[in-house]
Amino acid sequence: MTGLSPAAPRRPLVSGNWKMHHDHIEALHTVRDLGLRMKPEDVAQVDVSVHPPFTDLRTVQTLVEGESIPVALGAQHCNDHDRGAFTGEVSPQMLARLGVRYVIVGHSERRQLFGMTDELVASTLRAVLGQQMTPILCVGETEEERAAGQTEPRLSAQLEAALRGLDATRLAGMVVAYEPIWAIGTGNSATAVDAEDACLFVREKAGELAGADAAASIRVQYGGSVNPENAADLMAEPDVDGLLVGGASLDAAGFLEIVRASRPTAARRRG
Repeated sequence: MTGLSPAAPRRPLVSGNWKMHHDHIEALHTVRDLGLRMKPEDVAQVDVSVHPPFTDLRTVQTLVEGESIPVALGAQHCNDHDRGAFTGEVSPQMLARLGVRYVIVGHSERRQLFGMTDELVASTLRAVLGQQMTPILCVGETEEERAAGQTEPRLSAQLEAALRGLDATRLAGMVVAYEPIWAIGTGNSATAVDAEDACLFVREKAGELAGADAAASIRVQYGGSVNPENAADLMAEPDVDGLLVGGASLDAAGFLEIVRASRPTAARRRG
């Protein structure tokens, strides 16, 4: 992107979205296994978050804090109200009290399966920010939109709806995850070049909305059939600042391979 101001190197963030997998016992074993396998150098230059189901959050929080496992606690979704008569929902305030640091907002499955609109994504994002947590805003196109050459217009519309009106400081501290819907859970990951093009477009759009400094600082993840085999190629791209990992994050050993694939890129960016 032209015209970017100099900024501190972006620290990669690798996030494991467990979706509706692992009860609290399985969660305990998975995170403990991850902690036992991790070495200090694995996370010296990379941030890691895990996003279990709501029923696992307290178990994972207690384990991570009690055993000093260098993993941030994340949630997969929340309501856009802090309290109220919303049966079955979980509020951002509840998550913040559990020590949650990252909340996925607007995942394609929430949009497609549960009717989450662009307007609701925007209000949820602001509710997360209001509790001093970091949203991971998900944007992405369907296979039909991609075939019709509508990737950039779709991303632009989603980003405009979610981010317009945020000040530069708030936007710069956020995470945006580009997750092409056609790649999620299909095994058909975007190529590294495709991921870079989309992540760069996200950064350019952030620049339009909040200025060059915010664009240079915002972290842009790629998500969509990420695995230990393709992680290094994806992370080698200059505008891919991390990975939103689905099924491959359910296994501690495989997830750690993905985290380790981010380390050389982090070292190059620091220099």
